[in-house]
Amino acid sequence: MSSKALEDYLKIIYKLESSSPSDKGVQTSAIAERLAISQASVSNMLKKLAEKSLIEYAPYYGVKLTPSGRKVALTMVRKHRILEQYLVERLGYSWDEVDVEAEVLEHAISDKLANRMWEVLGKPTHDPHGSPIPSESGEVAACILRALCDIKEGQKAVVRRIKNRRPEELRYLASIGLMTGVSLEVKNSTPANGPFRVLIDHQIEQVIDYQLAQFVLVSDAKK
Repeated sequence: MSSKALEDYLKIIYKLESSSPSDKGVQTSAIAERLAISQASVSNMLKKLAEKSLIEYAPYYGVKLTPSGRKVALTMVRKHRILEQYLVERLGYSWDEVDVEAEVLEHAISDKLANRMWEVLGKPTHDPHGSPIPSESGEVAACILRALCDIKEGQKAVVRRIKNRRPEELRYLASIGLMTGVSLEVKNSTPANGPFRVLIDHQIEQVIDYQLAQFVLVSDAKK
């Protein structure tokens, strides 16, 4: 098993654990879907990770990271998000371009280089999409956010994070001005998971699809 494959699996398991509302383990099918490979291939890799004590794995009961596995996963998440911020802030990349580049580079840079880049950037706490950057010790700052689809008509909020979106979706959000840090107000929503009409930065009205609104995370606007 290559170190790259090991790191990729642990990072994906960490992300799936973080997005799960329950304490159940991550299902093999979810990992296979994320990697676009067969469940049989995933099961074979999970057995190897379990042998290295990086995960707890029991067929049909799901997967959980061990402390050792979580440490590796958080190191990779930290490198990835630092790289994304560096690419945007220092090299002029747009936020829809950086994920692919960071996926390659995160396996090549040392912890020392990642930390130096982080320091040069002014020790940012979040990446360009608003995702928190784990600390050097592996701590992730807690922040209570809600999905845009849960905001009621007439309520105001501030966009804080865009979760796991494809490049074309990020380009669309940028084109309508819906970026991290902007304020918005829900003007109206339609029943049965219909679209949302929102006022962005007090001046631009746009319609957001319900599916996309699930991944736009916001905090309440300060009064």
